[in-house]
Amino acid sequence: MATLNIKNLPDSLYRKIQARAKRERRSVAQEVIHILSQVADQAPRLSILDLQGLGKEVWRGVDAARYVKKERRGWD
Repeated sequence: MATLNIKNLPDSLYRKIQARAKRERRSVAQEVIHILSQVADQAPRLSILDLQGLGKEVWRGVDAARYVKKERRGWD
């Protein structure tokens, strides 16, 4: 197994991890591995900005204002 050394870990962060490890009945090392595993397994977060421009080919040549008016007339 690999070894990870962390330098300049703030004391306050270490105390938080230590307290969390105690609550979970784990060693500090086990708790850090658990936390890192959870974060590494999470799906990457997507930004709404990644959606910019998607579907623009569908709307090419369509007058948006006219389309919205037509849809609203259908609501009645």
